[in-house]
Amino acid sequence: MMPRVASAETVSGTSSAQKLTFMTMTAMVVGSMVGAGVFSLPRRFAQETGVAGALIAWAIAGTGMLMLAFVFQTLAIRKPELDAGVYAYAKAGFGEYLGFFSAFGYWASACVGNVTYWVLIMSTVGALWSPLGDGDTWVAAALSTVGIWVFYLLIRRGVKEAAIINRIVTVAKLVPILVFILIAAIYLDPQVFADNFNGAGYGSLYDQVTGTMLVTVFVFLGVEGASVYSRHAERREDVGRATVLGLLSVLAVFASVTVVSYGILPIEEIAELRQPSMAGVLEAAVGQWGEVFVSVGLIVSVLGAYLAWTMMAAEVLFVAALDDDMPRFLRQSNAADVPTAALLMTTILIQIVLVVTLFSEDAFNFALDLTSALSLIPFLLAAGYALKLAVTRETYADAPEGHSRELVVGGLATIYTAFLLYAAGPKFILLSFIIYAPASVLFVMARREQGRRLFTPGELVILAVSVLGAVLGVIALATGWITI
Repeated sequence: MMPRVASAETVSGTSSAQKLTFMTMTAMVVGSMVGAGVFSLPRRFAQETGVAGALIAWAIAGTGMLMLAFVFQTLAIRKPELDAGVYAYAKAGFGEYLGFFSAFGYWASACVGNVTYWVLIMSTVGALWSPLGDGDTWVAAALSTVGIWVFYLLIRRGVKEAAIINRIVTVAKLVPILVFILIAAIYLDPQVFADNFNGAGYGSLYDQVTGTMLVTVFVFLGVEGASVYSRHAERREDVGRATVLGLLSVLAVFASVTVVSYGILPIEEIAELRQPSMAGVLEAAVGQWGEVFVSVGLIVSVLGAYLAWTMMAAEVLFVAALDDDMPRFLRQSNAADVPTAALLMTTILIQIVLVVTLFSEDAFNFALDLTSALSLIPFLLAAGYALKLAVTRETYADAPEGHSRELVVGGLATIYTAFLLYAAGPKFILLSFIIYAPASVLFVMARREQGRRLFTPGELVILAVSVLGAVLGVIALATGWITI
């Protein structure tokens, strides 16, 4: 069947008659955030900090992400005409080119994040079958490739059915995580917990906390899930409420998984566990059945998250194409209302990044940190837009209520995301530029289709910065200054 161009009302299998309820959007937020990251938390935190640093890190991350959640809540109410969340806010606040970068960066971060899911699945099975290693062997890549394209065919058949699967998985995957927290709390050894409290030998507390920031960003990706599908909400105010409720629920889970793990094994042993480290922690507490229990839960969780994020990534490209910010070929959809061109482009990038991870020193951590770094620009621009609205008082003339609160929230969210960029360090910022810069080809294609000037003077400056950053990144890789 020849592909057709979808209307603005058809996206991801949801028509104007099929609206999303508050609980459905909350489940989308939770389902998008709870994926591979939570199962990797014990080792990632133990490699950087002890209990004290972990508590501070979660307090900072939780507060910062809560500010971002409030930002999405505010923008959903004050700018109800803006759809597709992160991308739309960046465009409205800072122009078409930065809006394009936000859409592309958000999409790319989703694709790279999906690679971590396959690496983690293969690492999990690799505990039983050595050819899979830590998910970074050619055999693992081959099996992952099969999975990637099977999911492509599943989603292409109809996202409505895929969304039903995702709702079921969202509930199912929470069970092993909650059971882990309960069992680890019961088996927690107070002396082991006390010995792990300060993270001795890990440097200053500041260094310990900053070392955890990228993983906290990764596990919170998806906080904007309801915002991405905001056009389909039964009530616009439910978008922000679902975001906040989903974030607070997931924060409690993430912090609990991290903290109780410190009471099971010495920090040095947790830091050496293979991923998923949650399985190793539970095995130490109750025996091998604990590892199997977590491993099965991980596979269910990760496959559900992969499904959700693939759908969300295709949605972003599709909506950007409808708004003429991406080339028109990305508007194509099939009879099942699936954005086929955007889905194919998403799957291809996932495949490419999977191959790249074969050459990295630590495939899982590399993909995880790059995912976080790519998402920071879109988050920073969304927070900056909320701050801009409060400073300029746009939309506040007719609805002045909450101005002071929203000014503070926008400022804190902007400071938090800027701090995350600093914590990411030059390595991942340069790697992000290598991915961002070539994307301008798509922007040029879209402008040419519309017969418009390719770049304004201001946009040329942004282009020059992105290209310079990409060149520096390539040089840094070639000279060994940074490695993957």
